[in-house]
Amino acid sequence: MLQMELRRIDLGGRSIAVSGAEGLLRLPKKLGLFCSIKCLGSLILKAFEFARVVRTAESPVVSGFQSPIEKDCLDTLLRGPGPIIICLARRITTSRLSREWQRSMKEGRLLLLSPFNEMQKRVTADLAFERNRLVASLADEVLIVYAHPGSKTEALASEVLGAGKRVYTFQHGANKKLIQSGAVPVEPEFFAAKQL
Repeated sequence: MLQMELRRIDLGGRSIAVSGAEGLLRLPKKLGLFCSIKCLGSLILKAFEFARVVRTAESPVVSGFQSPIEKDCLDTLLRGPGPIIICLARRITTSRLSREWQRSMKEGRLLLLSPFNEMQKRVTADLAFERNRLVASLADEVLIVYAHPGSKTEALASEVLGAGKRVYTFQHGANKKLIQSGAVPVEPEFFAAKQL
C-alpha cells in the first residue's frame, strides 16, 4: 500500500491537508463537478458521457466525488490519464486508498485534500456543504449535472452563480431552474470542444 505523505498548506488563508500531486492546484481551467444524490436517468447518461469525454483532459476535474453520480464519474476519470482533485468532507488521514487511487497518485495525477482537522472523522451534511464550497472556490468553472429542488446542491448553485462564476449544466427540462438562474446549458461533447 502506498504510504501517504500528508502535508498542510495555506490556501486562501486557510490551512488545508493535502496528499499527492500538489502541483495540480496551480493548473488552469479546473472544473468543479457537482450532482445531487437524486438524479434522473437521462442526466446520469449525460454525466457518464461527460466523464468519458474529459478523462483525457489536461486540466483537473475537482469534486468531493461523494454523490452516486460523482462517484461513477470518478471511476471513469480514474481510467484515463487526466488530473483529478478529490476534496474530502472529513479528515484526510482516515482515507484508505483504493488501488486506482494509489496508481493515480504514483502517476502524479491525483491530489487529495481536506479543509478539516483530526477531530472531524466522519462526513456530515454540514461538512459536505463546507467541502463543496471549497471545491467551488478552487474551480475556475463549475458543472452541475443536476440540482434537486430544495437540495444543498441547489443552494450551492445559487451561491456560485451569485458570485459570478461560470456555471454549466446539461440541457434538460429538469435543469430549467438552473438555466433560468444563469447556468449555461451544454451537452457533454461541449467539454471536448472546450479542450479543458
